[in-house]
Amino acid sequence: MLLKAIRASSKELFIATVTFMGIALCLYVDSFHDLELQNAVGRCGWVVLIGLLIWETNVVRLQVLIAMMFATAGEHFASGMMQGYIYYFQNIPAYIPPGHGMVYLTAVALARSPVFQLLQRQITWFVLITMALWSLWGVTLAERSDWLGMILFLIYIPCVIWGRSPLVYLAAFFVTTHLELIGTSLQTWTWVPIDPTFSISQGNPPSGVATWYCLVDAVALGGASWLISQWQRLRTCTAKIKGGFEPPEWIRVAAED
Repeated sequence: MLLKAIRASSKELFIATVTFMGIALCLYVDSFHDLELQNAVGRCGWVVLIGLLIWETNVVRLQVLIAMMFATAGEHFASGMMQGYIYYFQNIPAYIPPGHGMVYLTAVALARSPVFQLLQRQITWFVLITMALWSLWGVTLAERSDWLGMILFLIYIPCVIWGRSPLVYLAAFFVTTHLELIGTSLQTWTWVPIDPTFSISQGNPPSGVATWYCLVDAVALGGASWLISQWQRLRTCTAKIKGGFEPPEWIRVAAED
């Protein structure tokens, strides 16, 4: 049954493989600290993201667009304004928007894969136990205290247990932990010792950092559903008005997916 689920998840596992390898390669290249090279990585990121979205539905494309917009705005606030974490060039790298798009797409792809659905219980326990141990280490044995990470982990628990899309949040843990550990180890970015927004100690990275990405996922899922419902309502209203306009083709197709 497991092998059958893995074979049925080939498309989703391909997306995850491209993203995980792309993250490692992107952050390794960025570790050379060349701004022009960083911008080139950003352009490559857009090409890869657009390529992965070719086979996706318009609903998923809309979700990815919302995720990129919300996450990029969050980067400008959390890093650019508040300096909660700082990139090497003290900028928002060009690969951030497409990178967030790929992170979201990977979380959604893994969540819908038959293998993730088959192993949901085991994956849930693995993620929660791993985050619990990491969070406990952060507030007890770590050289750098990480109380923000513990708080974020406590927020993450109900998201996974009672949230609308627990598999998406579980998948987000794997891809975000992967990128955060690589990014901070290569000093592509560094989390400051005290979070400037809440004045709480945080690790580098915080143990519950996946929770921030879950917020992005929730906004993308909810935002896309809301926009589609509004377009459907608008289409219903305009259909009753002679000479009314129709929503754009891609929105109409997304609403029908």
